[in-house]
Amino acid sequence: MGVKEMFNLARVPSILMLGLVYVTYVLIGGVIFWKLEGELGRKDLTQLLLNKQMLLTTYSCLNQEGLEEVAQVVQRASKAGLSLKYNQTTDGFWKFTSSAVFAATVVTTIGYGNMSPTSTVGQIFCVFFALFGIPLNMVVLSRVGKYMLAVERNLSDFLEGKSRRKGCTRFCVHMFCYICGALLFFIMPMLVFQQHEGWTYSEAIYYCFITLSTIGFGDFVADNNPDKDYPDWYSVLIASWIFFGMAWLALLINHSIDILERLNAYLKKGCCDGKTQEESSSAEDNSPETQVEGDNDIKKPPITQ
Repeated sequence: MGVKEMFNLARVPSILMLGLVYVTYVLIGGVIFWKLEGELGRKDLTQLLLNKQMLLTTYSCLNQEGLEEVAQVVQRASKAGLSLKYNQTTDGFWKFTSSAVFAATVVTTIGYGNMSPTSTVGQIFCVFFALFGIPLNMVVLSRVGKYMLAVERNLSDFLEGKSRRKGCTRFCVHMFCYICGALLFFIMPMLVFQQHEGWTYSEAIYYCFITLSTIGFGDFVADNNPDKDYPDWYSVLIASWIFFGMAWLALLINHSIDILERLNAYLKKGCCDGKTQEESSSAEDNSPETQVEGDNDIKKPPITQ
């Protein structure tokens, strides 16, 4: 196999263009985040330094080492799910419901980072649990997503049989399914989180997308505030929402990928068709038959009557 067969020259420009678009997109996102969050981050650091100095001034018995020890106690208590506001005992994060949600975040690769196993046996078990759980989760989500797609297609085919406008009917079915999914997995959870977590609507919708897309920053985590008393059904609802919401969002992302691939194929086909027409026209102009016909036209004397 030659070098030209190994590296398809028709694909190299599209791969380079796709890589250039990807890098440009990431860099533009980095610049925007830098402009939006950089100045605010510097202001927060300045305010924190002032608060630290005021704390040391107010409590003169507390030196730098004592402040660091207090900060470590607060950090450990927060990581363990213990509230320092009240003098009461608590089970912390590792309740059964919270542990089940943690197992769901492991196999779905969300990884909030708010809680993690600390024992050696727990860490080793987490490795093997994720090793077999992540592929299982991918298979199950794929099957659920295909089932959702099959229901959508069956509904679309049924309505197309009743209507004459097939393209318009399929588009309306797609939009209806997208809107229902957005209401079920974004709008309704946003209202629930705003009520039970005390977040703003923007923070709640931000948490919904960061969770379902498995980005999982961990800055906002539901069922995680030790100062709140959550009902038992809350963790079950969150786990179910994560599972079906990820399947729906994966289906939506696959549709977006399919649209981009079709657009890329259309542009590539248009470019190839243009090159083929140019090559065929130049080949016809340089063909021997065309040259002979041209010579005969030149050599023929004018017909006189």
